[in-house]
Amino acid sequence: MHRYIFRRLVTAVPTIFGITILIFVAMRILPGDPLAVVANEGQGQYRLTDEELAAARASLGLDRPLPQQYLIWMADVARGDLGHSFWNTEPIRDTVVRRGAVSLEIALAAVALSWLIGVPAGILSATHHNALSDYVVRLFMTLFLAVPSFWIGLTTVLFLVLAFTWRPPLVITDLWQDPLKNLQMVVGPAAASGLGLAAGLARMTRSTILEALFDDYVRTARSKGLRENAVVGRHVMRNALLPVVTTSGAAMGALIGGAVATETAFGVPGLGSYLVQALNARDWIVIQNLVLIYGTIAVLINMLVDLSYAWIDPRIRYS
Repeated sequence: MHRYIFRRLVTAVPTIFGITILIFVAMRILPGDPLAVVANEGQGQYRLTDEELAAARASLGLDRPLPQQYLIWMADVARGDLGHSFWNTEPIRDTVVRRGAVSLEIALAAVALSWLIGVPAGILSATHHNALSDYVVRLFMTLFLAVPSFWIGLTTVLFLVLAFTWRPPLVITDLWQDPLKNLQMVVGPAAASGLGLAAGLARMTRSTILEALFDDYVRTARSKGLRENAVVGRHVMRNALLPVVTTSGAAMGALIGGAVATETAFGVPGLGSYLVQALNARDWIVIQNLVLIYGTIAVLINMLVDLSYAWIDPRIRYS
């Protein structure tokens, strides 16, 4: 196991290196220069002259050769210095830490909710195939798969505002500062994202369990006199959960990156809305650092998902 983890970590290094190259090149190729916007479209004290524009480029290192710019960026990232936004004096690292904590809470709560709802619903639907409960579960699966999460969020906020005059908090509140306000900020987007994810997990759980119920090892377990609950719990679930874990890992990475529409519906200042603001402002310093963080998170989550396979299914051994 330790050798496998070491190999995966070694493999992750060139992957992340390739991500940094793609990000760096894309940010230099794509059109849009925030400094040029300020110089050409600014008004009053915010308008830059040609000399000030050249000085600003020099202070940011944009007048240096591209390989040197890349090495400087990598050195700053290694030190944990992500620089400053063009439009905000606050360091990018502080903003990412503050907003990232909110997005992480929402992602963990959404995935946990999807497991609490989706996996039992999928088991119920599969073990009662073509029964009334199966049709009811499949109806709700189709409904929540078809309805976008941001629409669920908007209707939820509208209902709470009209019925209880409740409004979601617009200021980030840490869990250790005020747990109640933090819960009010997290529970809405987590529920809106988790319901759609739960429908997908329920559908996948149902299909994988239905496929496993007719395998030879299941018939052998039943012939030994095991009860149906034991057959499903001990044997079927270990095999059927592997694709569910894979889907949950991919969803976790996407949610940590920020569910933009859901965050916007609830007014939650997470990483997703931060990336949208940077894209609108053509703030490529923020964009390239955020995309690098997203890529690194995706690589790490994929590795954790692979390692969890051996714990779920004893037949898988990495040694």
